[in-house]
Amino acid sequence: MTPITLMVSPMAGWQQAVDLAIALVLSAAIGVEREIRQKSAGLRTHTLVGFGAALFMLVSKHGFSDVLGDSVVLDPSRVAAQIVSGIGFIGGGLIFVRRDAVKGLTTAAAVWLTAGVGMAAGAGLWPLAVMATVGNFVVMLGLTPLAARLPRSRHAQSRLRLSYVDGRGVLRQALAECTSRRFVIDELSLEQPGQGRDGGAVTVTLLIHGPGSVGDLTSRLAEIEGVLVVSCDDANAQHF
Repeated sequence: MTPITLMVSPMAGWQQAVDLAIALVLSAAIGVEREIRQKSAGLRTHTLVGFGAALFMLVSKHGFSDVLGDSVVLDPSRVAAQIVSGIGFIGGGLIFVRRDAVKGLTTAAAVWLTAGVGMAAGAGLWPLAVMATVGNFVVMLGLTPLAARLPRSRHAQSRLRLSYVDGRGVLRQALAECTSRRFVIDELSLEQPGQGRDGGAVTVTLLIHGPGSVGDLTSRLAEIEGVLVVSCDDANAQHF
């Protein structure tokens, strides 16, 4: 069989370099937002994920042109599928559970999206890569405040952490305040025992749900004499 010689234009190499550069810039843009929020996967992780995905795509598209022929057929889409599978391992490593709270889901999804942006840039689909990057910022910056304003279900649980001075009946007043505002206490646990009955600090965790305003309840608990610190977070929150 007569060997096939492929002539590669000098501009082809520059075009691939531009694809890589676009992937680098767009991936870094996504990573900056995560870095500002001090997430486990920040600027460097997202940049490397998108940059690496673009590199894999370019190698898949152009790296085997010297072996192509009538008896050799390559499927570049197989590399794209493997990139998606491989990114799943990175995303899985970013997700962890602490008590009832799942953290890292949004960051893992951002890493997954960044890989897609890099793949699109590596494939030469620049408008698609740019649109996906813009969509990322719409979701991260636009939908986060919107999600916070959505009405809460009366069955949604919140976790209150209450630190107070022991021996003054503070816990009794706090429980009475919760029930008077129609909150149901699902769980009460002591996190830090007090040291004696006079002036010892105690921290308890209350798992509550109800139709009332958790913010108003927190403000009222903070006004009780002897309360040192009150904090609240959603028990089922998926932290952004």
